[in-house]
Amino acid sequence: MASTVPFSPAKVQMLQATNCHGHAPFGSCFAVPRTGPRPRSVAVRVSSEQEAAAAVRAPSGRSIEECEADAVAGRFPAPAAFVRPKAPDGTPEIRPLDMPKRPRRNRRSPALRAAFQETTISPANLVLPLFIHEGEEDAPIGAMPGCFRLGWQHGLLDEVYKARDVGVNSFVLFPKVPDALKSPTGVEAYNDNGLVPRTIRLLKDKFPDIVRLFPSFTMYLSLASMLPISLLLII
Repeated sequence: MASTVPFSPAKVQMLQATNCHGHAPFGSCFAVPRTGPRPRSVAVRVSSEQEAAAAVRAPSGRSIEECEADAVAGRFPAPAAFVRPKAPDGTPEIRPLDMPKRPRRNRRSPALRAAFQETTISPANLVLPLFIHEGEEDAPIGAMPGCFRLGWQHGLLDEVYKARDVGVNSFVLFPKVPDALKSPTGVEAYNDNGLVPRTIRLLKDKFPDIVRLFPSFTMYLSLASMLPISLLLII
């Protein structure tokens, strides 16, 4: 396979370099036109590897419908053979290291780990979700096995005590508002004696330094399931 590279005709067929040392502003040399025979076309020969790769990639001439029919029938074409290009002469050969373990030099000792670690996770970074309701007893949540709706005066305080003992100091409240108090406009959210305001006052009285988060307003709506997002307040 060969490619022909023609040269476009011009009045100047060839350039000859001339020594112009010391002649400013041309520098050390410049080119002047010289007439001569018109150069011929140059033939460029590609390598055999490139020819083989081009033959593999050559289209088969089949239509899109025929290719789709073969795919539906499970007749998939074989993948093209990978042709690794030859490295230039003099390229050093680098072989992979035979190591059974990954060298984690920056994790070799506690001192190095403390020096190079980028992220530190502690219980103080965690937020504990708490589900509360108007009752006094803890009630299991059927949709979440192992989770309970806590009584806002009893079970809630016990869970907060336990969490603070291990370092968790941020909590997000999810109240179970009675269905009778829900409305299309969520007026129960403005009730100062509602479940959430009472719970927040209790927590602020018992634990003044904790962080209380509350997903606002949507649980007071009778159509809350239609809302795609709820706001999060830090109280």
